[in-house]
Amino acid sequence: MPLRIAVIGAAGKIGTRITRNLAKGRHELALAEKGEAGLQRLREAGYPAVAPEEAVASADMAILAVPDARMREVTEELAPHARPGAIILMLDPAAAAAGEVALRDGLHYVVCHPCHPPLFGDQPTEEARRDFFGGVAAEQDVVIALLQGSEEALAAAESVCREAFAPVRMVHRITVEQMAVLEPAMAEVVAASAAVLMREALDAAVEAGVPPEAARAFMLGHVRIVLAILFGEIPSSFSDAAKIAVGYGQEMIYQPDWRKVFQPERIREVIRRMLHPEESTRS
Repeated sequence: MPLRIAVIGAAGKIGTRITRNLAKGRHELALAEKGEAGLQRLREAGYPAVAPEEAVASADMAILAVPDARMREVTEELAPHARPGAIILMLDPAAAAAGEVALRDGLHYVVCHPCHPPLFGDQPTEEARRDFFGGVAAEQDVVIALLQGSEEALAAAESVCREAFAPVRMVHRITVEQMAVLEPAMAEVVAASAAVLMREALDAAVEAGVPPEAARAFMLGHVRIVLAILFGEIPSSFSDAAKIAVGYGQEMIYQPDWRKVFQPERIREVIRRMLHPEESTRS
């Protein structure tokens, strides 16, 4: 059934991406921005723009494409304007996991997040192979969680998520707490920081005199084969010498208790820093 969907923050990065996809479908969209600059970007893209309160007031679903740090403020401002039974769809788990979402009785709250196109696996076209974020041509998965409300509302939100992040292969039902384990803990605290370390290692090799082209080719080729081994894409294993080098690297680079980042209190701490960066700056 077609829905009236309000996209709050429709001119931002993620808002622009999902608006482009949803505009291809059957739903009626109300695109909203608060600042004049965002409203102007919507007009320039050919979309009529309205104020957030006006968009939410008549919507069956409101997609909050806004930064996590603003989620409490935005939900406090907009929830009173929502129709009873409306669905509030958030695109990141941090604020929901931290309890920084203004919940209103009679509304349904759902959180979803794209997995992004996988490193391994075939994509049908060159455009899809260059679609690293997803939502353009590359197939990806999505995770979804029900924060408050009914299974019927979750099903409606899943259907919209499939359109917003299309093409979608699979939607994984998890909890908000599990989504916070995936991001920020697994994907950002661990994986992204490891990727930053790899980039800094490449720069260090160049500083040591290795030609940049050779360093980049060597790094990216070895990253691919290492990940293929570790994630079971090929029936192979590290050589005995490589295992020694990996062990040495773990001793030199990683803290022995690094897995503590997955403890609930540590996840709460990093989310607090993400939502309130001004507190970290003061400290």
